[in-house]
Amino acid sequence: MYRQNWAYFRWRYIHNLKPWLTYKLSRKLLSEEAARMLSDLNQKGITISTEEKLLGNGFFDLLEREVNRLEREMASQIEAARHSASEIVSREKKYAFFLLGTPQLNLESVFVRFALQDTILDVANAYFGMYTKLRYYNVWHTFATQAPPSESQLWHSDADDRHAFKCFVYLSEVDDGAGPFTYAPETHPKGRIKARPAKIPGSGGRSTDEQMAEVVPHTAWVRATGKKGTVILADTKGYHKGGLARGRDRIMYDCLFTSQAARRPELFERPELLRLPSDKKALFALTPSDPKFTAEYRMRDTTQR
Repeated sequence: MYRQNWAYFRWRYIHNLKPWLTYKLSRKLLSEEAARMLSDLNQKGITISTEEKLLGNGFFDLLEREVNRLEREMASQIEAARHSASEIVSREKKYAFFLLGTPQLNLESVFVRFALQDTILDVANAYFGMYTKLRYYNVWHTFATQAPPSESQLWHSDADDRHAFKCFVYLSEVDDGAGPFTYAPETHPKGRIKARPAKIPGSGGRSTDEQMAEVVPHTAWVRATGKKGTVILADTKGYHKGGLARGRDRIMYDCLFTSQAARRPELFERPELLRLPSDKKALFALTPSDPKFTAEYRMRDTTQR
C-alpha cells in the first residue's frame, strides 16, 4: 500500500506538478451536462451523452461533413481493406480502416479542433485534476465481419497512464450488431472493483467475455449503443472492448488525453513548424512533453509570430 501511495504521489505531485498547479489556479465551472458526465466518469469510468446536449455548437456537423468527404475520396481503399477484414493477422487490427492513417498535426483540421473544444478539454482536465496532453485522434471505419474477435474486440485495459481519458463520437448509428463500445463499470482506477480478469495466453493481456464475467457480471456491462452523434467519455484504464461488428459497419471518431508523464507517445506526426494556440489549456494539450523538445518548439513558434 505504501508503494502504491508513493507511486501516486510521485505521479501527481512530482511528475505532473506544474499542470496540477496550473489547473488548480485556472479551473472553471462546468456546464450542467459536463458536470453530470464528470460525476458519472468518476464513479463508473464511463458516461454517455449526445453532441446536442454536451456540445451544441455545430462542431459535430463539421466533423461529419469532413468524414463523409474522406469516405467518398477513399472508397476504393476502404473496400480493398474490407475484403481482407476476415483475414486475422496477429497483433493487427484488420477489422478496421483508419481514415486518417497516421495524422499530421494541423490546427486547422476539424479532427484536432474537435478534440480541443473547451467542453471536452474541461472535462478531461477536471477528471485528471490537472492539465492534460492530447496523444491521439483518428476515425475508425470498422467492418462487419464474422471473423473471431481479436485485439481491441477483446476485453483489455489501456496502459497509457494512471488514467486514459478517451472521447468517442459515433458517426453512424451503432446498435448491438455494429460492435458498440462496451465497458465494465467501476474497473477504472477510481472504481471499487480491483479484481482483474484472467488473460488469454499469448494475447497481450486480452480477456474473453467469460473471463470478464467472473469479475463483473454480464448484466452490469455498459453497451454504448446509440444514434449518430452519441458521445462517450471513458477512462480506458478500466476494462473495455468494442468493434465486434456483425450486422453493420461502425464509423467512429476518437481522441485520447493523458497526463504529461504518460508512457504513451504521440500517435500523430508534428510538422517542423507549427503555430501553437494562445488558449492556455489548448497550448498545454499540444506542447510536447519532452522539456528539450518543448523549449525548441516554443523558440521555433516564436519566430513565426
